[in-house]
Amino acid sequence: MWSKQEGRLFVIAAPSGAGKTSLVRALMERDARLRFSISFTTRPRRPTEVDGRDYFFVDQPTFERMVAEEAFLEYAQVFGNFYGTPRRQVAEMLARGEQVILEIDWQGAQQIRERMPQCLSLFILPPSRAELERRLRTRGTDAEEVIERRLRESIGDISHWNEFDYVVINDSFEKALADLQAIVGGAGTAQRRDRPELLPFVQALLA
Repeated sequence: MWSKQEGRLFVIAAPSGAGKTSLVRALMERDARLRFSISFTTRPRRPTEVDGRDYFFVDQPTFERMVAEEAFLEYAQVFGNFYGTPRRQVAEMLARGEQVILEIDWQGAQQIRERMPQCLSLFILPPSRAELERRLRTRGTDAEEVIERRLRESIGDISHWNEFDYVVINDSFEKALADLQAIVGGAGTAQRRDRPELLPFVQALLA
């Protein structure tokens, strides 16, 4: 267990459709100590999203200006849109001793690990590729060509699983949420990436 006085950064990534956003929201609701770092993005806002709560929505010229000013701790282009984590926001939260959650992609996670090696990184996997496709289709927010592209690129995303400290399989939502709670509470040994049963599971997922 780590000290509640110690600011700690948790980086959470997953292939599209693995349930990352829903799990992070539920995790935030259950643990009042956690703070969410809100990313900037150039992608269009979805009907259920609120600017300043889910993301800070900006146009591409604004985003590019922020890149030039080194305002981001990390940034990446995903599915044609840019996403970035504001450097100052994260630094201020950690300085206050807060437990900070970053919900980003594997590219961003690589950048964060390089710049803040003390962070803890978590990767969320779907139970199967068939279930991943089902979740993407029932989400109802993307066109068919976008779904197909997300499915193709999910293989590449999943292949980076072993770069993370912990890996959670989102088969049962409540079980996955409990696993995340254990990790952020400092008791996530059972979810470490080097557990022996994980490798054959991921190999089957990528086959």
